[in-house]
Amino acid sequence: MSAPLASGSGTAAEAGNTEASAVEAPTVEALDWQGRPLRCQDCPHEDIRAEGRCDLGKVCVADRRSKRIARFFSNNATLAARYLDHPYFEVRALAARHASIFLLPALKDDPEPDVRMVVALRLPLIRVKDMHLDPDPRVRIALLARLEGSDVVPFFSDADYNVRIAAARRAPPDALIMLMRDREPEVRRAVARRMPQAHLARMARDEDPLVRLEVAEHLAPGALQILAADPDMRVRFTVAERIDPRFLAPLTRDSVPPIAEVARQRLAGD
Repeated sequence: MSAPLASGSGTAAEAGNTEASAVEAPTVEALDWQGRPLRCQDCPHEDIRAEGRCDLGKVCVADRRSKRIARFFSNNATLAARYLDHPYFEVRALAARHASIFLLPALKDDPEPDVRMVVALRLPLIRVKDMHLDPDPRVRIALLARLEGSDVVPFFSDADYNVRIAAARRAPPDALIMLMRDREPEVRRAVARRMPQAHLARMARDEDPLVRLEVAEHLAPGALQILAADPDMRVRFTVAERIDPRFLAPLTRDSVPPIAEVARQRLAGD
């Protein structure tokens, strides 16, 4: 009597496993950039599927997901040239990363900044310096990433503060004095992080406390007296942590107990 039950139980278990497998294997969404379902039968690259160079829902140039497009060009770099004029900007941008640089000049005027950014990063520098006039700040920042020395200085007057921050991070330190009065505090903070010691003390009277905090973190310990009475407690706390011990005594009487305590502990330790 037990055999039929065992047989029945096995059939039920198999059915349960089949059902579980169906649950565990979700359908992979494969849509093109316009939201239409994709089929390999409609693709001009169906022949390379057998070679494992494309895979619907994972490695596909027609997919709307950039990771799947990127995988396609990683596997099929020689096909990139065919897609430099594709209507979907993600395809053009990813194709531009793999296509011959001799084909890229035509993309300098592409309507999408993502495409122009790739051009700014890949073409020989002499061919892209005029892209400092690009209307999108992301493209100008991409160009900046390749520039050095005096070539960075013209970006100090860029209308976008993110570009000026990027310029402050790449400019020769001695040129940063031209940015120390920038209207944006974030730019001045970037300047303070790299300003030579000979000029950094001049930023100790900046109107923004976070700029002065950067100064306190980077100015030589022996020059921090200039910030010992700063109105912002964050600045004074940093000064108390870093100042030359010879100048700690006034900070032991600071009105903010943690600052005074740090100063006393340092004096006691020294």
